[in-house]
Amino acid sequence: MESALQLPIIDLSSQDRSSTALSIRQACLDYGFFYLVNHGVEDALLQRVFEESKKFFSLPIEEKMKLARKEHRGYTALYAEKLDPTASTNIGDAKESYYIGPLAGNATENDLNQWPSRERLPSWRATMETFYRQALLAGRQVISLIALALNLDENFFEKIGALDNPSAYLRLLHYPGDLRSLDEEILGASAHSDYGMITLLVTNGIPGLQVCKEKSNRPQVWEDVAPIDKAFIVNVGDLMERWTNCLFRSTLHRVIPVGEERYSVAFFLDPNEDCVVECLQSCCSESSPPRYPPIRSLDYLKERLRLTYEDGFA
Repeated sequence: MESALQLPIIDLSSQDRSSTALSIRQACLDYGFFYLVNHGVEDALLQRVFEESKKFFSLPIEEKMKLARKEHRGYTALYAEKLDPTASTNIGDAKESYYIGPLAGNATENDLNQWPSRERLPSWRATMETFYRQALLAGRQVISLIALALNLDENFFEKIGALDNPSAYLRLLHYPGDLRSLDEEILGASAHSDYGMITLLVTNGIPGLQVCKEKSNRPQVWEDVAPIDKAFIVNVGDLMERWTNCLFRSTLHRVIPVGEERYSVAFFLDPNEDCVVECLQSCCSESSPPRYPPIRSLDYLKERLRLTYEDGFA
């Protein structure tokens, strides 16, 4: 096992935005990952999110299955998903999860989310909605710093409509501790890159996250990302990599079982579904032409999700 990767620590409360943007640029060039501290999400709220998440995952499976995933919202059971469709194992990833999609902004909007009953989990919905809004605020701030890191106007992604009704999803994750009864090599989350702009991840302090900086190298070298208490781990997603013509890395990562029960919360900040992602002018030239054609955000995300849930078990 490699020693833990020394990722940069970005302070979101820093007044020196140009210096912070430079640090983010270097982190995205080198790793595609960094830690985020002073992110504005309250410690007490983080604690409540993990408490409520644990309550839900402790429910009987038949109760959880009443909220089975529809419209990419709700519960996915253990082994239901395989993030690496090319993996030779016939079994899915050893985790269960719960998706919460965009919140309805007003009473007339249709909220497609599924929520556990208030009788069983009275504080659950309010806790998750509060966390969603705070994580979205932090994510927007990171995106403005990424724009500066790319020598763009800090509101660039706002101006092109990427953050008008962004496709942001909150995902609660539970990795069981004891998987020894299974013969095959099991991963909590098989090797994958994230699909969208950026992901903000927070864990309950149990390790297991690993990254592979050079995804094309064989054999692949995996390095541990140690959790830092109350810090988010932020990583670049595929669509941001496409925007930057692979300047910023959407790094391969996975979760390995460590013999302890692990909880994490991931906030995926993805563009507006109709946003067209195409190489930024500052990231391409005659000597470095665009590597990818323009693509509508929803089309890319739909295809990646299809492979995760369907072709993974072909």
